[in-house]
Amino acid sequence: MGRMVRTCLQSVLKLVNSVAAFVGVGLILYSLWMINVWFRQTHAFPTAGAWFIYTSFGLGVSLCLITCFGHIAAETANGHGLACYMALVFFLVMLEAAVAADVILNRDWEEDFPEDQTGRFNEFKNFIRSNDELCRWIGSVIVATQAMSLFLGMILRALGPDSRNGCDSDDEYIPARLPLLRDRVQHAPYVGDPSAPYQKDSWNVR
Repeated sequence: MGRMVRTCLQSVLKLVNSVAAFVGVGLILYSLWMINVWFRQTHAFPTAGAWFIYTSFGLGVSLCLITCFGHIAAETANGHGLACYMALVFFLVMLEAAVAADVILNRDWEEDFPEDQTGRFNEFKNFIRSNDELCRWIGSVIVATQAMSLFLGMILRALGPDSRNGCDSDDEYIPARLPLLRDRVQHAPYVGDPSAPYQKDSWNVR
């Protein structure tokens, strides 16, 4: 029963963790599209002033790496791996909460960000404002999946690794050792000179 519960939790954690992978791949594709558009217009790659493009690309890569690490931690159910995964997700949630709090509470939040030379940041803001309800739903789903990942990771870490694997391996190796011991016992009376006469003491060895 415990092994079945562990397997179900691992599968759910992998499924929930996959949401971050979809978001990461979307950000990577979006940043590559922006780089392609900028290259067609200027015939050069974006400079350091295009911070929004590089931030989107870096965030997408980070989400994909966290997803891969989460899948490995969920598969192995290792306590240290799950702890590192939960720390990364918690740091990401805190970063998102800080940005959201700055946008909601600070009226001049746009001044906190540097000027984007590509103009893609302004297009992104206009898209969010024109699709406010849709973006809120997407943000809520992302935050909910991250919170669920933390919760499932805590449960798996509390359960600990599966200890049946070690017991099963020991049971498999024990029968393989018995014939070797029996062969030694059976051949022990014949150690020595083959031409020596048969002695009754060999029965004691048996």
